[in-house]
Amino acid sequence: MGYGRKITGGKYKKFSKKKKYSLAGIVRKVKLGKTKQKNLRVMGGNKKTVLLSAEYANVTDPKTKKTSVSKIKNVLETPANRFLARQNILVKSAIIETELGKAKITNRPSQEGNVEAVLTE
Repeated sequence: MGYGRKITGGKYKKFSKKKKYSLAGIVRKVKLGKTKQKNLRVMGGNKKTVLLSAEYANVTDPKTKKTSVSKIKNVLETPANRFLARQNILVKSAIIETELGKAKITNRPSQEGNVEAVLTE
């Protein structure tokens, strides 16, 4: 028949108009580099600190349960997309090389203002 029409030829009606909260957000790619943060106003007038680039990560050792701040040297691999590792972009579940050893990012750095990681062997 035609685009946006039923098999009978009738038109589909929109159930509601587009709302601002249903729009997709801006994709932020957290790069490896000097730490840069940005404060945003989000729903309800609340504040959110997002990360634009990071140099350090809060690394937890699962054996001793101790957390320490460690410098990120490199992004080794990213299961989500191998091209992100080549560009040194920090995302959840990326394997990073730190001063303490290899670590896996456990949070979403683009949504939160820091990088949390757990040491892996």
